[in-house]
Amino acid sequence: MSELAERLETHDPGEKQVAEKIRCDACPVMCYIADGRTGACDRYGNVGGRIVRMDPLTILDHAAETGGAVVPFVAEGEAWNGELVNTGRRFVTAIGAGTTYPDYKPAPFIVSQEVEGVDLVTVVTEGIFSYCGVKVKIDTDRHIGDETAVVRSQGEAIGHVTTGEYGSQMLSLGGVHHLTGGSKQEGRATCAALLNLCN
Repeated sequence: MSELAERLETHDPGEKQVAEKIRCDACPVMCYIADGRTGACDRYGNVGGRIVRMDPLTILDHAAETGGAVVPFVAEGEAWNGELVNTGRRFVTAIGAGTTYPDYKPAPFIVSQEVEGVDLVTVVTEGIFSYCGVKVKIDTDRHIGDETAVVRSQGEAIGHVTTGEYGSQMLSLGGVHHLTGGSKQEGRATCAALLNLCN
């Protein structure tokens, strides 16, 4: 053994330990996730050999009661009271619920209540973000690009110019090909653009 090796190799590291990974089937990406880590989406993780949804199910009433972060829908008060959703009953969001991918999985949350003598059942699942897309309507007569022209963000293709509707210019952004079908950078740029536009 050389003098240099004696100085650098202070101990025998033994066999390399490889954490066992399990496959997540919450979406078509089918990540293999090591224990204590999350998948590419950061929503599902391997906790002790089980795939677990990392965020809790969000129920708006609970979040409001416990001081959780809630984005107000009507900031100035309640001018509209034609009901539809804001009826004082529990409103279960799909945030944290988990998905029904593949299709044979049952809905993760089924909530029932009686409303004016009628049994109301709400089935709650999360949409898979890799399927998400946004149609952007731009109220202008200006030419923004030929149909099928590529729309870019951060230098990456995130969608295309699509057929104008009702005198407005239209963009079709996102979708599975841009979010997960191309490079990771394309997916990240598409995701960031959709989040920035929709929020």
